[in-house]
Amino acid sequence: MNEDPKMRPIWCWAAPACLLMACAVAPAAAACDPRPVVRDAALAAEVGEFVAASGKNMLSFVGYSAAGYEDEAAMLARADQVLARYDPAQTMVNIGATPQGIGAVYELARRRGYFTLGIVSSLARDAGAPLSPCVDLVIYVRDTQWGGRVPGSPALSPTSAAIVEHSTAIVGIGGGEIARDEMLAARAAHKPVSFYAADMNHRIARESARARGLAEPVDFRGAAGAALTATR
Repeated sequence: MNEDPKMRPIWCWAAPACLLMACAVAPAAAACDPRPVVRDAALAAEVGEFVAASGKNMLSFVGYSAAGYEDEAAMLARADQVLARYDPAQTMVNIGATPQGIGAVYELARRRGYFTLGIVSSLARDAGAPLSPCVDLVIYVRDTQWGGRVPGSPALSPTSAAIVEHSTAIVGIGGGEIARDEMLAARAAHKPVSFYAADMNHRIARESARARGLAEPVDFRGAAGAALTATR
Protein backbone atom coordinates (compact mmCIF):
# COMPACT_ATOMS: atom_id res chain seq x y z
CA MET A 1 0.00 0.00 0.00
CA ASN A 2 1.39 3.39 -0.97
CA GLU A 3 1.64 5.84 1.91
CA ASP A 4 -0.13 9.13 1.55
CA PRO A 5 2.64 11.80 1.52
CA LYS A 6 0.33 14.06 3.51
CA MET A 7 0.33 11.59 6.38
CA ARG A 8 3.01 11.16 9.01
CA PRO A 9 3.67 8.45 11.61
CA ILE A 10 2.78 8.63 15.27
CA TRP A 11 5.19 6.47 17.22
CA CYS A 12 4.48 4.19 20.13
CA TRP A 13 6.15 1.48 22.14
CA ALA A 14 5.43 -2.10 21.18
CA ALA A 15 4.92 -3.71 24.60
CA PRO A 16 6.51 -5.44 26.34
CA ALA A 17 9.87 -5.01 24.64
CA CYS A 18 9.64 -1.19 24.58
CA LEU A 19 10.65 -1.18 20.93
CA LEU A 20 9.36 1.67 18.76
CA MET A 21 7.27 1.19 15.68
CA ALA A 22 5.01 3.25 13.47
CA CYS A 23 1.59 2.31 14.79
CA ALA A 24 -0.71 4.98 13.43
CA VAL A 25 -0.79 7.84 11.01
CA ALA A 26 -2.24 11.33 11.18
CA PRO A 27 -2.39 14.30 8.82
CA ALA A 28 0.86 16.27 8.86
CA ALA A 29 -0.93 19.51 9.69
CA ALA A 30 -4.01 18.04 11.35
CA ALA A 31 -6.16 19.92 13.79
CA CYS A 32 -5.12 19.29 17.37
CA ASP A 33 -6.63 16.23 19.04
CA PRO A 34 -6.92 16.06 22.86
CA ARG A 35 -6.07 12.33 22.85
CA PRO A 36 -2.29 11.97 22.67
CA VAL A 37 -0.53 8.65 22.84
CA VAL A 38 0.78 8.33 26.42
CA ARG A 39 3.67 6.13 27.54
CA ASP A 40 5.64 5.70 30.78
CA ALA A 41 9.43 5.62 30.82
CA ALA A 42 11.04 4.11 33.89
CA LEU A 43 14.44 5.35 32.77
CA ALA A 44 15.66 8.33 30.77
CA ALA A 45 17.38 5.84 28.43
CA GLU A 46 13.97 4.68 27.22
CA VAL A 47 13.38 8.17 25.85
CA GLY A 48 16.58 7.70 23.87
CA GLU A 49 15.18 4.49 22.38
CA PHE A 50 12.22 6.42 21.05
CA VAL A 51 14.29 9.28 19.64
CA ALA A 52 16.70 6.87 17.93
CA ALA A 53 13.87 4.80 16.45
CA SER A 54 12.09 7.88 15.13
CA GLY A 55 15.07 8.84 12.99
CA LYS A 56 14.48 12.49 13.82
CA ASN A 57 16.42 15.16 15.65
CA MET A 58 14.76 16.51 18.79
CA LEU A 59 14.32 20.27 19.11
CA SER A 60 13.27 21.17 22.67
CA PHE A 61 11.60 24.39 23.78
CA VAL A 62 11.83 25.42 27.43
CA GLY A 63 10.45 28.45 29.24
CA TYR A 64 7.69 29.45 31.61
CA SER A 65 4.82 27.08 32.21
CA ALA A 66 2.21 28.05 34.81
CA ALA A 67 3.96 31.42 35.28
CA GLY A 68 2.87 32.41 31.78
CA TYR A 69 4.23 35.22 29.61
CA GLU A 70 3.70 38.94 29.89
CA ASP A 71 3.76 39.16 26.09
CA GLU A 72 2.61 35.79 24.80
CA ALA A 73 2.23 37.07 21.24
CA ALA A 74 5.91 38.05 21.15
CA MET A 75 6.89 34.65 22.56
CA LEU A 76 4.89 32.84 19.90
CA ALA A 77 6.30 35.02 17.14
CA ARG A 78 9.83 34.22 18.30
CA ALA A 79 9.05 30.50 18.50
CA ASP A 80 7.56 30.51 15.01
CA GLN A 81 10.72 32.13 13.66
CA VAL A 82 12.74 29.31 15.20
CA LEU A 83 10.42 26.61 13.86
CA ALA A 84 10.75 28.05 10.35
CA ARG A 85 14.48 27.25 10.39
CA TYR A 86 14.02 23.49 10.75
CA ASP A 87 12.66 20.72 8.53
CA PRO A 88 9.67 18.86 10.04
CA ALA A 89 10.67 15.78 8.04
CA GLN A 90 13.89 15.57 10.04
CA THR A 91 12.92 17.17 13.34
CA MET A 92 10.44 16.57 16.14
CA VAL A 93 9.46 19.28 18.63
CA ASN A 94 9.57 18.51 22.35
CA ILE A 95 8.16 20.75 25.05
CA GLY A 96 6.72 19.78 28.42
CA ALA A 97 3.39 18.17 27.46
CA THR A 98 1.17 20.77 29.20
CA PRO A 99 -0.57 23.62 27.35
CA GLN A 100 0.38 26.55 29.62
CA GLY A 101 3.09 29.07 28.83
CA ILE A 102 5.68 27.67 26.44
CA GLY A 103 3.26 24.81 25.76
CA ALA A 104 1.36 27.15 23.42
CA VAL A 105 4.17 26.49 20.91
CA TYR A 106 2.74 23.02 20.32
CA GLU A 107 -0.02 24.45 18.15
CA LEU A 108 2.51 26.34 16.01
CA ALA A 109 4.56 23.18 15.60
CA ARG A 110 1.55 21.14 14.54
CA ARG A 111 0.57 23.77 11.99
CA ARG A 112 4.01 23.44 10.44
CA GLY A 113 3.74 19.66 10.27
CA TYR A 114 6.05 18.70 13.13
CA PHE A 115 5.65 15.54 15.17
CA THR A 116 5.18 16.85 18.71
CA LEU A 117 6.54 15.18 21.82
CA GLY A 118 6.07 15.94 25.51
CA ILE A 119 8.73 14.68 27.91
CA VAL A 120 7.48 15.39 31.42
CA SER A 121 7.88 14.22 35.00
CA SER A 122 5.60 11.46 36.28
CA LEU A 123 4.51 14.02 38.90
CA ALA A 124 2.46 15.67 36.16
CA ARG A 125 0.53 12.44 35.63
CA ASP A 126 0.11 11.95 39.37
CA ALA A 127 -1.20 15.51 39.76
CA GLY A 128 -3.60 15.15 36.85
CA ALA A 129 -1.96 18.03 34.99
CA PRO A 130 -3.74 18.78 31.70
CA LEU A 131 -2.02 17.81 28.46
CA SER A 132 -1.82 19.99 25.39
CA PRO A 133 -4.32 18.93 22.71
CA CYS A 134 -1.51 19.49 20.19
CA VAL A 135 1.02 16.99 21.57
CA ASP A 136 1.19 13.69 19.68
CA LEU A 137 3.07 11.60 22.22
CA VAL A 138 3.57 12.17 25.95
CA ILE A 139 6.35 10.32 27.76
CA TYR A 140 6.13 10.40 31.54
CA VAL A 141 9.59 9.93 33.04
CA ARG A 142 9.64 8.37 36.50
CA ASP A 143 10.80 11.21 38.75
CA THR A 144 10.41 12.53 42.28
CA GLN A 145 10.61 16.17 41.18
CA TRP A 146 9.39 18.23 38.26
CA GLY A 147 12.84 18.68 36.79
CA GLY A 148 15.98 20.74 37.27
CA ARG A 149 18.91 19.76 39.43
CA VAL A 150 18.63 17.27 42.24
CA PRO A 151 18.94 19.19 45.54
CA GLY A 152 22.47 18.99 46.91
CA SER A 153 23.81 17.49 43.68
CA PRO A 154 25.07 18.75 40.33
CA ALA A 155 23.05 16.00 38.62
CA LEU A 156 19.82 16.68 36.78
CA SER A 157 16.61 14.91 37.75
CA PRO A 158 15.64 12.05 35.38
CA THR A 159 13.18 14.21 33.45
CA SER A 160 15.61 17.04 32.78
CA ALA A 161 18.42 14.56 32.13
CA ALA A 162 16.33 12.90 29.41
CA ILE A 163 15.55 16.23 27.78
CA VAL A 164 19.14 17.46 27.79
CA GLU A 165 20.70 14.18 26.74
CA HIS A 166 18.42 13.51 23.81
CA SER A 167 17.85 17.04 22.48
CA THR A 168 19.78 18.02 19.38
CA ALA A 169 19.21 21.67 20.28
CA ILE A 170 17.39 23.57 23.03
CA VAL A 171 15.58 26.87 22.65
CA GLY A 172 14.68 28.84 25.76
CA ILE A 173 12.27 31.75 25.81
CA GLY A 174 12.42 33.08 29.34
CA GLY A 175 12.00 30.47 32.04
CA GLY A 176 12.41 29.62 35.69
CA GLU A 177 14.80 27.38 37.61
CA ILE A 178 14.10 24.17 35.70
CA ALA A 179 14.58 25.81 32.30
CA ARG A 180 17.74 27.47 33.62
CA ASP A 181 19.20 24.20 34.85
CA GLU A 182 18.43 22.41 31.58
CA MET A 183 19.95 25.11 29.39
CA LEU A 184 23.09 25.42 31.51
CA ALA A 185 23.53 21.64 31.48
CA ALA A 186 23.05 21.57 27.70
CA ARG A 187 25.67 24.28 27.28
CA ALA A 188 28.07 22.32 29.48
CA ALA A 189 27.47 19.32 27.21
CA HIS A 190 28.34 21.52 24.19
CA LYS A 191 24.86 21.35 22.72
CA PRO A 192 23.38 24.29 20.80
CA VAL A 193 21.34 26.50 23.14
CA SER A 194 19.47 29.59 22.00
CA PHE A 195 18.05 31.85 24.69
CA TYR A 196 15.62 34.72 24.26
CA ALA A 197 14.78 36.88 27.25
CA ALA A 198 11.11 37.21 28.14
CA ASP A 199 9.20 38.38 31.19
CA MET A 200 6.90 36.04 33.05
CA ASN A 201 3.32 37.22 33.40
CA HIS A 202 3.47 40.12 35.87
CA ARG A 203 -0.04 39.64 37.26
CA ILE A 204 0.46 35.93 37.89
CA ALA A 205 3.82 36.59 39.53
CA ARG A 206 2.37 39.20 41.87
CA GLU A 207 -0.62 37.04 42.79
CA SER A 208 1.63 34.05 43.44
CA ALA A 209 3.87 36.11 45.72
CA ARG A 210 0.90 37.45 47.69
CA ALA A 211 -0.54 33.94 48.08
CA ARG A 212 2.76 32.80 49.63
CA GLY A 213 3.03 35.84 51.88
CA LEU A 214 6.00 37.23 49.97
CA ALA A 215 6.80 40.71 48.77
CA GLU A 216 5.61 41.42 45.24
CA PRO A 217 8.41 40.92 42.71
CA VAL A 218 9.98 43.77 40.77
CA ASP A 219 12.12 41.56 38.50
CA PHE A 220 10.10 39.43 36.08
CA ARG A 221 12.84 38.04 33.87
CA GLY A 222 12.95 34.67 35.67
CA ALA A 223 15.86 32.56 36.86
CA ALA A 224 16.80 31.62 33.30
CA GLY A 225 16.98 35.25 32.23
CA ALA A 226 19.29 36.12 35.12
CA ALA A 227 21.60 33.16 34.51
CA LEU A 228 21.64 32.84 30.73
CA THR A 229 22.09 36.55 30.08
CA ALA A 230 25.04 36.62 32.46
CA THR A 231 26.73 33.54 30.93
CA ARG A 232 26.52 34.33 27.25
